[in-house]
Amino acid sequence: MEKRWNILKADSAQVQALQAALKIHPLLCELLVQRGIQDYDASKHFFRPSLDHLHDPWIMKDMRKAVDRIQLAVNEKQKILVFGDYDVDGTTSVATLFQFLKKISPYIDYYIPHRYREGYGISKIGIDFAKESNIDLIISVDCGIKSIELIEYAKNLGIDFIICDHHLPDTILPPAIAILNPKQVDCPYPYKELCGCGVVFKLITALAETYQLPAESYLQYLDLVATAIAADIVPLTDENRTMAFFGLQKVNESPCFGLLALMELAKQTPPLKISNLVFAVAPRINAAGRMDDAKKAVQLFVEKDYSSALAIGSLLQQDNLDRREADTSISEEALIQIEMDPLHLTKKSSVVFQPHWHKGVVGIVASRLIEKHYKPTIVLTQSGDVITGSARSVIGFNLYEALHACRAHLIGYGGHFAAAGMTMAVDQLDAFKIAFENAVAERITPEQLTPEIVINAILPLDQINMSFFQIISQMEPYGPDNARPLFLAQGVYDAGYTKLVKDAHISFHIKQGQNSLKGIGYNMPQHIELVKSGKPFDIVFQLQLNEWQGNQTVQLQVLDIKATLA
Repeated sequence: MEKRWNILKADSAQVQALQAALKIHPLLCELLVQRGIQDYDASKHFFRPSLDHLHDPWIMKDMRKAVDRIQLAVNEKQKILVFGDYDVDGTTSVATLFQFLKKISPYIDYYIPHRYREGYGISKIGIDFAKESNIDLIISVDCGIKSIELIEYAKNLGIDFIICDHHLPDTILPPAIAILNPKQVDCPYPYKELCGCGVVFKLITALAETYQLPAESYLQYLDLVATAIAADIVPLTDENRTMAFFGLQKVNESPCFGLLALMELAKQTPPLKISNLVFAVAPRINAAGRMDDAKKAVQLFVEKDYSSALAIGSLLQQDNLDRREADTSISEEALIQIEMDPLHLTKKSSVVFQPHWHKGVVGIVASRLIEKHYKPTIVLTQSGDVITGSARSVIGFNLYEALHACRAHLIGYGGHFAAAGMTMAVDQLDAFKIAFENAVAERITPEQLTPEIVINAILPLDQINMSFFQIISQMEPYGPDNARPLFLAQGVYDAGYTKLVKDAHISFHIKQGQNSLKGIGYNMPQHIELVKSGKPFDIVFQLQLNEWQGNQTVQLQVLDIKATLA
């Protein structure tokens, strides 16, 4: 699929000023300015993360109310229920808060709603469970900010609520004792992009101070916080970057037994990076909720015996194998369905449906389809007597707005700019497909239907060496708003040794002037003729370390290729 190349610019005056202050390669200063880092102090914060950089938890609105209510529960031996979502952020949040509260009270339990019986967030079944269990206080984590009626219901049953959430609040808030959410309009907390587990981390930091517990009493959970930050795709800036940096250290040096078990089952060996957590660890955690019951994930994280953790991890591993099998088969069926449609090339959206598809993987399948056919995509299945599904968007297109335009055909829908879910009656399917296609076609631009590669800078091959790579590596951990830098080299040639590996990957030997470098390009066999044609071409790449027989060298990971324009 042809991609648009977008080369970022940085303010030259800011780059020059930063270069004068730091005395490092001007291209590195360009990368920093692109990330909003413009002076010496900000650069020092960025390159030398410190736990001292974490913000004071007491700044967060309602923190004092939350701590006071928890203290009251502890003093009066009231029962506390930690209630969380079934994804990575939710289960790590529950495990973190549950274990910490166990240090100050024995009367703690946790609850994860079942994805299919109860749905997302606070559930009536969960509140009724709390009532039957004589729970006095529910602390919701990674959910609750939208649950006005259900929290009112709990209040009428005599159950208090503390909400720890990071999703965008509505104008009207639930009647909770305290709401910890930095996205509240009147919350003065300086960093707004925490994940759910990050909000929990601020709460346990404040509780540790209140109970005069050592810093290790809350820092020991940074491995779970880093896992949540990675999986929830929150910006890797400010406090998130600091927590991820130190959380990764703990992941690699002394992770909890649950994460250690998952790392072994996923065949991940230290040092792990954010990408390892995203692509190897997180899917195994999410699979529990997608295929069965996410309580297993919490059990895994709180387990204090490694052999037991490995046994629970094996259950998640099996869930993930089942998930992958369903994902693969449904993706294949869905691609055939799209390509059998004679109008699919001219359509601006993809909507596919089969009643037998597994509800737990339709969102993943939608993302897979976008990799092949880059357009807003909905994958639908049947659940009882209704059709349900998940939607995924392309960059820059407001999916929620398009769904809102089709609301006449829907029983319910929810989500945000990039992802959403919906429910409809079976007899509305055909009408919905037409309405959604029209809604997308009216709103989407031609540029939004072409995937974009964002390039940070032009980098000649003669400037690439181990020293440059080592400084670039200090920009990790990478993630949203602190992405791994992508570079462009123009007018390069095949050095004569380039070959196709396993009929899918290109092993490059590239030269530019007197300089040559090795590289690898995954899943791009279609470009081999251009590379070996003897004509100049341009490459987009990132830098990676190659180790062979004890020697380390910098090589290119090539992401895209185009013929050099005359």
